Amino acid sequence: MFALQRGGGKLIASPVATTSTYHIDLHCHSYFSADGVSSLESLIESARAKGLHGFAITDHNTCEAVNYLRAKKLLRADGQPVDGFLVIPGVEVTTAEGHLLCLGATLPDMKGRPAAEVVTAIHAAGGLAIPPHPYDLFRAGIRRATLETLPIDALEVFNAATTLRRYNRKAFAYAQERGLPMTAASDAHHADAIGTAYTIFETDDFSVAGILRGIQGGAKLNQRYLTPKDNIKKTWNNWLRLKRRRPPVAETTTTTNV
Repeated sequence: MFALQRGGGKLIASPVATTSTYHIDLHCHSYFSADGVSSLESLIESARAKGLHGFAITDHNTCEAVNYLRAKKLLRADGQPVDGFLVIPGVEVTTAEGHLLCLGATLPDMKGRPAAEVVTAIHAAGGLAIPPHPYDLFRAGIRRATLETLPIDALEVFNAATTLRRYNRKAFAYAQERGLPMTAASDAHHADAIGTAYTIFETDDFSVAGILRGIQGGAKLNQRYLTPKDNIKKTWNNWLRLKRRRPPVAETTTTTNV
């Protein structure tokens, strides 16, 4: 699109950035998580089929999936989409006080470290620190007393897999109270669940950097809970998952910015 501007007595056509709508699931797990079962290819296929434009890969305490995606050319180092689909690098860290999402960057193994230390590392890597499923007493959510000490960037206020729905309501109320940007996500541990909930962005920059800015600027939320069937499948996976052979991944030890 072009806008006409007057310059030197003449009308000059100047390009105008146009915004589009993107649906992104900001909390997903692959079989690189100990309790995930789906390959990254199947996650992408399922997400595309459901109309998503991307997702964040946030496996538990590992960034192996990010290395795998880059090796397969399904995730670009410059943060641009691949064939119109965007995978945001990330990780879900089990801190000393509970789970914490890092979006937009990778981290070394920081399992068991204090949440404040992990937030500092996330920011140093260029990512966003977002606590998932806070208030969920059964899923290692970071509690309010700790949340109030952390310089977090947003809060996951809708988790499709929450144990009890009131935990989402409490997270929403806390985000409102503190003026935090909000996100919604499926917390999918298998391909069928991806996109159950997601965050909606209006942006002219469909890239990792653009989506991170969109989170901070405030986005719309699509809120839908997992079906009983999906919850049963998730519980079954958590307790009875058989170890599956995983593809080899080149080891990296450095923190990655995007």
